[in-house]
Amino acid sequence: MIRVQVLGFVAFVSLTAIVAAAQQPAGRGEGSGRIGGTGIGAYPARPPAEAAVLERGRATYSTNCAFCHGADTRGGDGGPSLLRSALVLDDRNGELIGPVILSGRIDRGMPKFALTAAQITEIAAFVHSFRVAGYDSSRSQPTTIVVGDAAAGERYFAAKCASCHSPTGDLRGVASRIGNPRLLQQMWLMPGSVTGRGMPQPSNSTPPRARVTLPSGERVEGEVERLDDFSIALRKGDGTRASWSLADARIKVEVLDPLKPHRELLRVYADADIHNVTAYLVTLK
Repeated sequence: MIRVQVLGFVAFVSLTAIVAAAQQPAGRGEGSGRIGGTGIGAYPARPPAEAAVLERGRATYSTNCAFCHGADTRGGDGGPSLLRSALVLDDRNGELIGPVILSGRIDRGMPKFALTAAQITEIAAFVHSFRVAGYDSSRSQPTTIVVGDAAAGERYFAAKCASCHSPTGDLRGVASRIGNPRLLQQMWLMPGSVTGRGMPQPSNSTPPRARVTLPSGERVEGEVERLDDFSIALRKGDGTRASWSLADARIKVEVLDPLKPHRELLRVYADADIHNVTAYLVTLK
């Protein structure tokens, strides 16, 4: 699954919150149209959305957001809760959530998402469908997330993952090394978001590489030894080194990112695929 290029060093870490920069305490004044919580108007009362809209919003949210923000929007392994975000509370139909989704928060690990206006409105409807009070059933956590078909997951792995990963190589004993199925699921959905000892690397992983295009049109590719705002240094295939000052705006640098295929697959996984692959990986002890 590893072979394409993007600009910049961006290992897909986990997707952080749609918690806006304008985060403010809940219940910050009268007349806000919110009820309950710590002050007058702390949480908004919203009319229910149509069932079809909620289902489409749930599907889009599950694919793009749930692994960081949790299936119930209360936070997952990679991102905080959206339920008490001031921006989400003030949002009505996605007009405040949308710009964050489309622009991302790269400094916090959240990438851009190329969703349509309709998809954003549907996500907003789904997020707003959760009640904030502590007694609602959505707070109940399942006893286990391992609910998929391991045999189906093995077939999916063979078709989509085996070109880069191996159950007897980089993933040998991965379930024992990571231990927690939730972390295991996040690890394979978003490589780089789970770090530390025992975390597997792709079986064919190599140091980061980059391609430099010079003003003459010549292209030079190699392993990155240094890359900052001012210069880049590469080790070329023959072992020689080359470096360039980036003060010349005509010099273009492309970092070849091995994790881009993982990010692209996030857009196409079905819920069943995620559950099945996780169930299969749990067997790799």
